[in-house]
Amino acid sequence: MTSLDLDPAFALHRGGKLEVRSTVPVRDAGDLSLAYTPGVARVCTAIADNPDLVNDYTWVSNVVAVVSDGTAVLGLGDIGPAAAMPVMEGKALLFKQFAGVDAVPVCIDCTDVDAIVETVVRLAPSFGGVNLEDISAPRCFEVEDRLRALLDIPVFHDDQHGTAIVVLAALRNAARLTGRSLGDLRAVVAGAGASGVAVSRILLNAGIGDIAVADSKGIIHTGRDDLNQVKRALARDTNKAGLAGSTEAALAGADVFVGLSGSTISEPAVAGMARDSIVFALSNPTPEVEPSVAARYARVVATGRSDHPNQINNVLAFPGVFRGALDVRARTITENMKVAAAEALAAVVGDDLSESYVIPSPFDARVAPAVISAVARQAREDGVARK
Repeated sequence: MTSLDLDPAFALHRGGKLEVRSTVPVRDAGDLSLAYTPGVARVCTAIADNPDLVNDYTWVSNVVAVVSDGTAVLGLGDIGPAAAMPVMEGKALLFKQFAGVDAVPVCIDCTDVDAIVETVVRLAPSFGGVNLEDISAPRCFEVEDRLRALLDIPVFHDDQHGTAIVVLAALRNAARLTGRSLGDLRAVVAGAGASGVAVSRILLNAGIGDIAVADSKGIIHTGRDDLNQVKRALARDTNKAGLAGSTEAALAGADVFVGLSGSTISEPAVAGMARDSIVFALSNPTPEVEPSVAARYARVVATGRSDHPNQINNVLAFPGVFRGALDVRARTITENMKVAAAEALAAVVGDDLSESYVIPSPFDARVAPAVISAVARQAREDGVARK
């Protein structure tokens, strides 16, 4: 034991949070001859003749690679692959805990897009899916797009799509609580990184009335000449009102604020939003606006923190999304599958909907089964399921 172990977080992490356990006994020579040579050779030969059998006679169909290059870890930034390992172990633990999915942390020592893509493609035969994690924007968009095109297994960047699914679910319920639909809402999203772009895209896909997205230089619009390819596409598809200027200026009369930027929003800006406004201040550990301050004006307040109501937590989405996709051996995760996951998650709240309960707890036993079923069903409807 060292002085670090006096901190309970270090004590919990000593030796890591994962181990590998066998699923079959090796008690004698007979067991050994089946689990390994010579019996294993018959299984290898069968898979060589029919590669699809790997899903029946190995663990591949139930195991996900949790891949990171360590460039955007939590709120810590670019801390490298070794320092990212505790987070990736934690992610693997949550896969197993909440959906029975085996997951392996794979922290890679490269940041070049070509190198990341090549590495994951070469590793892919060992896995049934790939969860990309904590890869900085804008590289993360290209990495995911290229891997989705090259691989026939689910590839899912959780920083993007896990966040987006849970935000959509919570926003559907918040709108329902206030007697509105998504189409009635004008939203402002602060942050145009991985999660900000994905949240904006899923809200557009779900029919949000209008949405303006801000980066560190203000609202993204087609008149700006400093936008990368991802932001230019976002400018074309958002901001029907033609807003420019600061995030706070755009909030005047807005129905929804979604914070994913680490920035701050003043109390007067929240006070100037529309009646029955909805504030999702999701930056961790410090929300864009103090929840108690936001609650003075907003009808619904959500954060990314576990010590406030309405926690927007990715663990509500990614375990069930992968479990559902793996169960039907989906080739990919479609946009419809993400929306179906959000709708299933929102439905768990049901008639218990209130200002302090627009999204269920990660420990609600109904969450994973609801998401799993919805994702599997949608995969079949979208024609990407293989079983």
